[in-house]
Amino acid sequence: MPGAAAASGIGDGSPFGFGLFEESPRPSRRRPRREETMTYRVRVEITGTKPPVWRRLELDSDLFLNEVHAILQAAFGWENYHLHGFASGGSYYSRDAELYLCPFEAQGGRPGVPEEQVRLDEVLAEVGDRLFYLYDFGDDWEHLLTLQAVVPRKEDGPRAVCAAGSRSAPPEDCGGPSGYELFSAATDTGHRHHAEALAEYREVFGMDPDPARAPVPFDMDAVNRTLAAVVGPVPDDLPGPVGELLASVRDPRVRGRLLALAAAAATPEEEPSAAIVRAAVGPYTWLLDHIGDDGVKLTGAGYLPPASVREAAEALNLTGRWLGMANREVQTLPVLNLRESAQKTGLLRKHKGRLLLTKVGKEAREDPRALWDHLAARMPPTPKAEVERLGCLVAVLAVAAGSRDVPSEVAAVLTGLGWRVDGGLSVNSSAAWDAMYEVWAVLDTMGGWSKGSFSRGTAPTARGRSFARAALRSPT
Repeated sequence: MPGAAAASGIGDGSPFGFGLFEESPRPSRRRPRREETMTYRVRVEITGTKPPVWRRLELDSDLFLNEVHAILQAAFGWENYHLHGFASGGSYYSRDAELYLCPFEAQGGRPGVPEEQVRLDEVLAEVGDRLFYLYDFGDDWEHLLTLQAVVPRKEDGPRAVCAAGSRSAPPEDCGGPSGYELFSAATDTGHRHHAEALAEYREVFGMDPDPARAPVPFDMDAVNRTLAAVVGPVPDDLPGPVGELLASVRDPRVRGRLLALAAAAATPEEEPSAAIVRAAVGPYTWLLDHIGDDGVKLTGAGYLPPASVREAAEALNLTGRWLGMANREVQTLPVLNLRESAQKTGLLRKHKGRLLLTKVGKEAREDPRALWDHLAARMPPTPKAEVERLGCLVAVLAVAAGSRDVPSEVAAVLTGLGWRVDGGLSVNSSAAWDAMYEVWAVLDTMGGWSKGSFSRGTAPTARGRSFARAALRSPT
């Protein structure tokens, strides 16, 4: 089967760049939205499976396709590891199909309409209408959605319910429908072709199939519990930014992960002692004292002068732990992080080539608790890039929850929200670390990572957890 790019005609249409097969604009297949929300009874079948893997869903007609994507992921037990898309037409790969794109493809410039702009009732209007949903452009799991009935919506009813279904959901990365059938038979000792399938699997892969990845039997109650997490209400006692994030998330696993982190972050814990607070903000207190009332003249490039860097290195106890002479700020990352984070949190400012205290910096200079509270109120920071804003917010939540691997938590959430690295791959821990860097730097300065400075620590200390919880409680 041709790849998604080839089938969609992306680019100039010719492998030699001659533009011989440029496709004409695709017709819009969307229809007017309904004035009144109805309940759609929709049969969803994974094409190519025999007997078919299918679910019958009852869906609000005003759902947007990004919400339908999350519902389908829940209904079939997918884990949102891969890209996806919707299409209205003869099939997903039809030349005349109108494509509705996931965020990664929309941002990449592929022709089509962003899925979050399209409602279900625009593409399914009359009984018999069909919509295609493709998940994983490698395995090519094509789901056929067919509108079977349109009925009045029950007041206060759930927005998505699974009413029936058949067969186990396929596991991720099993090779599409044919691979699923082989894997199912090879892992099911009661299957009539089990022996042959197991022998074929061993011949193809050189090993036995992993029983832990065997298809999970269809459980309608379990599916509906997951759907409730997708479309159910957000708890009203969550910190503002976390509640706002959850309200915007429709992926069931992302919502579940965020809710679990929020619950862990809310467990009772003693307030940090005055000594802990003083030690945590110590580097910032030193820097504010060093800048003083007169400020410090910066280098022509805008960095701290060598003498200040050396003093900062001593204050941060970098001697013997930092390779290099620690006399150039740009080459001494902990000092650079300290100064830049003090500026970004409003403690310092630059003016005419000098680094000066702000009004807040002057007031917090003599009061460790006020300095702690100010830094917490500025967490998570608000970088310009959306992925960094999200990464920092999830990092604060994961630290407050005491996660043992914060970058992995951030990577999983960003992936679930539709972010990908080059090549369309899932966000990895390294990319997540980049996205959460501003939070990492502040916590590193305050002794908030268990592995200490420079090691890209992944688990927070008790001090780091206390600070992150203070950040979540902060009203600003």
